[in-house]
Amino acid sequence: MPYRYQPFRALDPAVWRHKLYPFCVTAVVPRPIALLSTISKEGVGNLAPYSFFNIMSCDPPYVVIGAMTTRGRPNEGIKDSHQNINETGEFVVNIISHWMLEAANTTCGDFAHNESEWEAANLTPMPSLKVKPPRVAESAVHMECVLRHQYPIINKEGKTHAYILIGEVIMMHASEGVLGEDDKGRPCINTEALAPISRLGNPQYGLTVATIDMDMPKHDTLT
Repeated sequence: MPYRYQPFRALDPAVWRHKLYPFCVTAVVPRPIALLSTISKEGVGNLAPYSFFNIMSCDPPYVVIGAMTTRGRPNEGIKDSHQNINETGEFVVNIISHWMLEAANTTCGDFAHNESEWEAANLTPMPSLKVKPPRVAESAVHMECVLRHQYPIINKEGKTHAYILIGEVIMMHASEGVLGEDDKGRPCINTEALAPISRLGNPQYGLTVATIDMDMPKHDTLT
């Protein structure tokens, strides 16, 4: 514990407020990334990575996405992916692996509204089974989702800083190259084969290159 005996500094969110973003995104790491595929009401496809993302349950499977607003943007700062989800209620989570990182990062660019990132990122759309937004063929794991709940996060000035989007996963897909089974015959993903990319502090990404196997201790070994 290298920091056990070091002095700590307290950071009060009520004081730091607008300056806390760098701390938040470097303290909570690594974060999984969802490359979201959506479609606008005009039928234009959109791709964007979201690292405020995770899975929250398995029966049924639900995912959560933190969609921050951007000052100066129309529509109260809501980004294109979020707006598309509001309009259609559908999206696809595509898990990012190391072989597609550069392409996924391209989708972060400053694209105009209703300008598709697919061609610029040189990514390949493939049909989904239950939702209209396509899946990303270069991704090894896809989750087709429908929006179930949405909650605004409102700051002290009464402005919506972000939204929490909760989606139900209604179809999952996994490449045979990463799909396996656990010791009970249940489907699971081979993490080494997936080579998932995570988000660290801007502009850092993380690559899962080493893992540690550790079983949960039995009660009688703790006494």
